[in-house]
Amino acid sequence: MKHPFQCIDWSTISPTTHPGITGTALWQTLQLPGLRIRTVTYSPGYLADHWCKKGHIVHCLEGSFISELDNGEQFVLNQGMTYVVSDDLSNHRSSTESGVKLLIIDGDFLK
Repeated sequence: MKHPFQCIDWSTISPTTHPGITGTALWQTLQLPGLRIRTVTYSPGYLADHWCKKGHIVHCLEGSFISELDNGEQFVLNQGMTYVVSDDLSNHRSSTESGVKLLIIDGDFLK
């Protein structure tokens, strides 16, 4: 997919609320053909309600969180850190004690 130059003014994108097992996630989403770009803010005490098998590029903008794999491995990501995973390679879920703001990019290029 080719996407022409565009600026994203996140202040114009209304958030949607996604509950976790505990806490909530607020997503601001820009959906383009074959590409999804989001800022995601997890509330303090957030624990995802599912194991995700989708690929992502996740960059931590503020705070810190744990990305847990379904094999028990855990990775702490702090502000300024990034992880990348392709679809169907490592089921994962996120949690945070103190809250976090992330930039998440996913799409067809991670299949």
